[in-house]
Amino acid sequence: MRHPDEALPPWWESGTVYQIYPRSFQDSDGDGVGDLAGIERRLDHVTALGVDAIWLSPIFPSPMADFGYDVADYCGIEPMFGDLAAFDRLLAAAHARGLRLLLDFVPNHSSDQHPWFQASRSSRTDPRRDWYIWRDPAPEGGPPNNWISDFGGSAWEYDAATGQYYLHAFLRQQPDLNWRNPALKAAMLDVMRFWFDRGVDGFRIDVLWHIIKAEGLPDNPANPYWRPGITERDRLIQQHSTDQPEAHAIAAEMRALADSYGERVLIGEIFLPNERHARWYGTLERPQVHLPFNFQLIENAWDAASLRRVIGDYEASLPPHGWPNWVIGSHDAPRIAARVGEAQARVAAMLLLTLRGTPTLYQGDELGIGRVDIPPERVRDPQELRQPGIGIGRDRSRTPMPWDSSPFAGFSTVEPWLPLNPDWRTRNVAAQETDPQSMLALYRRLIALRRAHPALAVGDFALVDAAPDVLAYERRDGDAMLRVALNLSAEPRPLPFGGEVLLSTLDGAGDGVLRGDEGVVMR
Repeated sequence: MRHPDEALPPWWESGTVYQIYPRSFQDSDGDGVGDLAGIERRLDHVTALGVDAIWLSPIFPSPMADFGYDVADYCGIEPMFGDLAAFDRLLAAAHARGLRLLLDFVPNHSSDQHPWFQASRSSRTDPRRDWYIWRDPAPEGGPPNNWISDFGGSAWEYDAATGQYYLHAFLRQQPDLNWRNPALKAAMLDVMRFWFDRGVDGFRIDVLWHIIKAEGLPDNPANPYWRPGITERDRLIQQHSTDQPEAHAIAAEMRALADSYGERVLIGEIFLPNERHARWYGTLERPQVHLPFNFQLIENAWDAASLRRVIGDYEASLPPHGWPNWVIGSHDAPRIAARVGEAQARVAAMLLLTLRGTPTLYQGDELGIGRVDIPPERVRDPQELRQPGIGIGRDRSRTPMPWDSSPFAGFSTVEPWLPLNPDWRTRNVAAQETDPQSMLALYRRLIALRRAHPALAVGDFALVDAAPDVLAYERRDGDAMLRVALNLSAEPRPLPFGGEVLLSTLDGAGDGVLRGDEGVVMR
């Protein structure tokens, strides 16, 4: 066991993070859109889960071209969500319950309605012109290079008033900021100070690996593996538009700033192969983000062999000072129950909450919300609207939380901005709170077990050989050891070890056999 005098790990190592999509958590004012007062009203649900922190997707003033990821004021609150006073009340209410609160920082781009960009595009000589990335047309006319927006089409937008193009890695309403400009960098670090001074406990940093572009902005090379039906962006390899060496120095400055406030956390959104992903931890002498987000449980096949390989390779890639992290759902990804089915979603919950590393839960996954079909006339996601038919729509993960069986699921008093899950009358928080075998009950038990056993929260990790279709591993803290076995098939499989079952994803006992779609934690 851990020695009483040994320093406790930072909260973000032993803790669990719960992501809230504010538009879809709770509407308090009857406009069909969630808000800060609604989140405050539902904090007891979050506390009852047993998590340690909430992360809010963007709540800043925004024209909502990309639902808040187009920021028009980094130091304000979008009126549809409330105001700074409402934010302060939410923060105080979270802290009073022992919850940390993280904000979503969007440093790669702003809204084209941000005063900075309005000044920048006003003339070539404006002092803020260089706060964004402007270039002359190519010699033969047209965009300065071949870069493609993540939402499809050219990453460049022509501005007739000044005769230059500006860069936008996403929508044209989201111009990229120029982090090579010292004044812009200072202004953005001041944004972080503003919120740290207000008491926030950290940031999830959006598309951090995009933040700097290669000098000279050369063309990106073609992707030889691209084929129709994949996003247009992937026609090219983003060699020069992402993951540049200079970005790591910026991440180190952000980390130094966060560390100056004490136990704050930075979670960086990074989509990269393991070796490049691990560099975002930085070094012991010059650390970068605490947790470069790891999406591999979302991106890979759901079978024991694939998961074993993914987990082993990721663990092996980490630097000695790097703490792992895992997610199985987000506001951008298909819901886990829609992807693997409800039975395996229970197994996925156990996997997420017993692996070594910080887990992040996404709202609604604790209810097992599955597939939600969005009628064409109700699609809101600009990514889906620009590239229809290839299955990349994000609305399916952003549907409102179903709280009870009252009209509009207790989320609102009017029709919500997106449809509810079709089974909301029976799949809701109130219904699952009274069912000891519900998905909600399972998540609560798993998080409680994680809190009760340091071996699960911060212990060492080792994979264990097991039968085909079974993923097994050990978690150890000193002399205390727990074992986990997960059956990724619907058929019974032999347990790879004996012992006392502390928790199963299924009701009853398996009599020494790992039942189909069952996961167990054993001592």
